[in-house]
Amino acid sequence: MIDLRFPTALQIVLSLAVAAEKGGQCTSQELASGLGANPSLVRKLLVPLGRAGVTASSLGKHGGVRLARSAGEITLGDVYRAITDEKKLLAARPDVPSVCVVSTNIVEYFDTLADDVEDAVRGVLGHRTVAETLAQVRQLDARRRSSPRSASRAAPKPNAE
Repeated sequence: MIDLRFPTALQIVLSLAVAAEKGGQCTSQELASGLGANPSLVRKLLVPLGRAGVTASSLGKHGGVRLARSAGEITLGDVYRAITDEKKLLAARPDVPSVCVVSTNIVEYFDTLADDVEDAVRGVLGHRTVAETLAQVRQLDARRRSSPRSASRAAPKPNAE
């Protein structure tokens, strides 16, 4: 089963980075609206992000969530570690019977492979900041908006009168 916690948490953090540029913060309801999700899911993901020092929350009438540090100081690795809590990306099948050279050694081999994959993922995410990622998302948006295909979809239709 594919784990969607990281991409969901990343979207939350990127949304908070946009709000921070405007000097503001977001409510869990506002974040949930952008995700097309329930605010309780947002609050559930904000707990480990807060514990990791990625986000900070304030209660009350003017409460909300904001980034705890600047977007340039938070890496995608910070978000990934907070959300996955050391859960491995890949795992070997448990209880493989030892009947041949492959089945006898596959768990040990796969554990090593999974560690290598995890190290690679953490390495890539650890070198990308939230600020850099937001800039890339904005470049994608500019490219999407300037493509003739999206421009024709966005153009208003003339009245049929």
